[in-house]
Amino acid sequence: MAKITAGIATSHVPAVGAAIDMGRTEEDYWKPMFEGYEFSKNWIKTNNPDVAIIVYNDHASYFGMEIMPTFAVGVAESFEICDEGYGPRPVPPVEGAPELATHLAASLILDDFDLTVLNVLEVDHGLTVPMSLMFGTPDKWPTKVIPLAVNVVMYPQPSGERCLSIGKAIGRAVAEFDEDLNVQIWGTGGMSHQIQGARAGLINLPWDQKFMDDLINEPEVLQYKPHLEYMREAGSEGVELIMWLIMRGALGDKVDEVYRFNHVPASNTSVGHLILTPKEAA
Repeated sequence: MAKITAGIATSHVPAVGAAIDMGRTEEDYWKPMFEGYEFSKNWIKTNNPDVAIIVYNDHASYFGMEIMPTFAVGVAESFEICDEGYGPRPVPPVEGAPELATHLAASLILDDFDLTVLNVLEVDHGLTVPMSLMFGTPDKWPTKVIPLAVNVVMYPQPSGERCLSIGKAIGRAVAEFDEDLNVQIWGTGGMSHQIQGARAGLINLPWDQKFMDDLINEPEVLQYKPHLEYMREAGSEGVELIMWLIMRGALGDKVDEVYRFNHVPASNTSVGHLILTPKEAA
């Protein structure tokens, strides 16, 4: 039986990917942030999953105004890297897990989630930056990936309640897959940041830290946080944090906190990072 063994949450700042690709990680500005991921890079060497379900959002790179699914899952054998306007990131293609992905898609749809199934998909920094932060710069990614894209770009975005619910459904679906697989689920994006308008550069670290506390201890309460609060307190892009709720929902009722990291700022973004594991039932 497949089993979700860990959940990872992390910001996916595009400038972080650029700093890695351009060899700038030791610069004074970037070094403290990257040092915060050294624990995680070492941790995952001994906790490497067979498959990582990576919940991310496309930044109008592959999707756009013409097509923007609320939830979409990639079921292909592999996924190329998207050109976001300055060429694709120089990272390896992402290897898919089509058997588990197809099972996941069928299970979620039969569980009454209207899911878009993608047989072709290119992934942008929302997915590749978290992989770089956890795995560094390998010639080949050490895990297979199921991309789960969520619309947090165009109104209306899914509610926190819906995100937590689909996370729970993912947990059930993985447990029902008849193959012995070590599966992780990653929630990406956030934390507080705003990249346009009069409040561009907004960061609210106390709010971010409270969100992390609640995500661990009270996700059932956190699911009812309105989108307006995300925008008011965490900036117009802070709503990306609903993707962390999907990760949390898949882990079950109780979790253990393995690692936590915050850093401010990284390209006008509050960076947050968590490693969680499901608490085994007594």
